[in-house]
Amino acid sequence: MAVPGERKLQILQTLAEMLQMPAAEKITTAALAARLQLSEAALYRHFASKAQMYDGLIEFIEQSIFGMINKITASHESGLAQAEAIVSVLLAFAEKNPGMTRVLTGDALVNENERLQARINQVHDRIEATLRQSLRIAAAQGEIRAESNIAANVLLCQVIGRWQLFAKSGFKRFPAADFAQYWTVLSHGL
Repeated sequence: MAVPGERKLQILQTLAEMLQMPAAEKITTAALAARLQLSEAALYRHFASKAQMYDGLIEFIEQSIFGMINKITASHESGLAQAEAIVSVLLAFAEKNPGMTRVLTGDALVNENERLQARINQVHDRIEATLRQSLRIAAAQGEIRAESNIAANVLLCQVIGRWQLFAKSGFKRFPAADFAQYWTVLSHGL
C-alpha cells in the first residue's frame, strides 16, 4: 500500500519534469496522466483541478525559497551580504529546478487560472520586500548609496530577467553562471 501523499508528490514531480522540457507546450491533464500511466480520473482523486497541481508547485517554491532566505537573513549581519546571498540563492534555485523556473516566470501559467499568476506575483513581491529590508540594513550600515526601494526592485528585475533567459534559452543559459562578476557589476550600482 502506498504511503499517503506519495502519489500526490509523484504527480507534482512529474509535472515539474514535464515543465523542464525545453520546448514544453501547454501541459494537459491527459498528457500528465499518460506520463504517469494513470487515468485522468486517478489524477483528480489527488487534485481537484490542474490549478491545484500548480498550487502544489508554488507551495514547494515558496517553502524552498523563503526557507533559504530566512536562514540567510538570520546568519548574515551585513545587509549587502544578505542581498548578495539572496540573489545567489534565487538564481541557484532556478538552475536546480528548471521546471519551477517556468512557474516562477509565469510561462507555465499562461492559459491557466489567473489566480495562479497572482500568487506568483505575490512571491515576487515577498522576494522584493525581503531584498528591500536587507538593503535598508545595508544603507544604515553605509554599504550602499542607492535608495533601498529602488535597489530592491532593480535586483528583483535582474533575478527575473536571469530566470527568463534561462527558460527562453531552453535551459542553456544558466542563471547563476559567473555570479561573482555579475554581483560585482550589480553591487557597484547600489
